[in-house]
This record gives sequence, C-alpha cells and structure tokens, in this order.
Amino acid sequence: HWTLLSVSLLNCLLSTACSVGLALAVALTVHGRGTHLVRGCNSSALPADARSAIATNDCPFNTTRIYDTALALWFPSLLLAAAEAVLSGRCCLVALVFQGIGPCAHSYGKEQVRR
Repeated sequence: HWTLLSVSLLNCLLSTACSVGLALAVALTVHGRGTHLVRGCNSSALPADARSAIATNDCPFNTTRIYDTALALWFPSLLLAAAEAVLSGRCCLVALVFQGIGPCAHSYGKEQVRR
C-alpha cells in the first residue's frame, strides 16, 4: 500500500507539472502568435506572425505549419496529462484509504480490504 501511495503521489506531481508546463507553452505560443517557435531561425524574411511565415533557407525546418502543428499536438497532450494527474490523485486517495488515513478510511475495515 505504501508503494501504491508513493508511486501514485509521484505520478500525480509529475503529471501536474507536465500539465502546467504544457499550459504555459500553449499560452506563450498563442500570446506571441508563434514567434517564439521560429525565433532560432534568425531570418529577417520571417514575418511577425508565424502562421504566415514562409520556408526559408535559414531555417532547418518548414515554418509554414509549425504554429498549427504545435498547437494541434499540445492540446491533446495537455488534456491527457491533466487526466493522468486526476487519475493518479484518485489512486493516491485509494492508497490513503487502504492505510486507514482520510475521511473515508473509517468506513472500510481491514477485513473488507482483505476480501
């Protein structure tokens, strides 16, 4: 039970950190209109809006779809990381109940858990 508690707590913290990091990345990308995504290209040909950016020889990748692709990948990842954090939190609560800690722990006897 202690292993379940420690692993689920660690996973909950890591998933929450991933969710916060992805939310911050999405917010900064939307706020900056994608300019941070192509900042390393150092090209004067790149416009301020990355959605209308053209592919140049200065960039090692095609900049035409980087904004839409990044957001299309980050939104599902954000939702899945948040769902993982919630499920890990629930596992943590179950482990606490099994240890006899928490508000629901008194309704479960040790004989009910062993069955």
